[in-house]
Amino acid sequence: MPAPIHVRTLVVGLLLLSACGADTPQGSTANSREITFESTDGVTLSGRLFGPDEGTAGVVLAHMLPSDQSAWYFFANRLGERGYRVMTFNFRGYCPGGEAGCSKGEKNVPAIWQDLEGAVGSLRAEGVTRFALVGASMGGTASLIVAANHGRDIGAVVTLSAPTSVEGLDAGADVLAEVSAAKLLIAGHEDVDAVQAVNLFYGEGLPPKRPVILTTGDHGTDILTGNQAGIASTEMINWIERYLPVSVSG
Repeated sequence: MPAPIHVRTLVVGLLLLSACGADTPQGSTANSREITFESTDGVTLSGRLFGPDEGTAGVVLAHMLPSDQSAWYFFANRLGERGYRVMTFNFRGYCPGGEAGCSKGEKNVPAIWQDLEGAVGSLRAEGVTRFALVGASMGGTASLIVAANHGRDIGAVVTLSAPTSVEGLDAGADVLAEVSAAKLLIAGHEDVDAVQAVNLFYGEGLPPKRPVILTTGDHGTDILTGNQAGIASTEMINWIERYLPVSVSG
């Protein structure tokens, strides 16, 4: 089992940074367009594309259980401004309506990794050749599963409060052993189950990997609008830019 000392050290370090404050969320869809695509098992899903049409570095943002794609709009805008081609989407059975879209099918958590695989395929069809997966809670668990399935096609994975298991969706040691992507693993220190998952993911995962435990009780994308939003979003953007640069030389 992984040693929790890595986590405790980061909590202390990040406490010193907490005065940096939070970024103001920008949830506009003005710089995006609606897209529909199919999961790998044939369910029609609704999403949005952000960022430059010519972008070849792509990021897929996967939402948490009590949410939908709109929770990611502000972060998608930030990545889009940095030159990334970004996709948000609703998992099957999520139909908030309006600009937030409507995916078909019924909610089925054990199957959502196939929705995420469909999103990756859809971005590839848009011209994206290099990928990062960013997921909140169950979206993070699904991101690890898809990264395990796709090997070096995925350059980076970022998880926010991802559990090792949720309603039959499992990312245990066998999954982590197959994830070659650089892993940034984030949780709030009051979210005990998420911290335990970070310890497992960090202990079982291949390098490069980094655990970040923030001084908050927020979970998933709520971290990005809470008291540690500035630190969390900076950590995430720095990680993505390090392991999935917008352009590559040569």
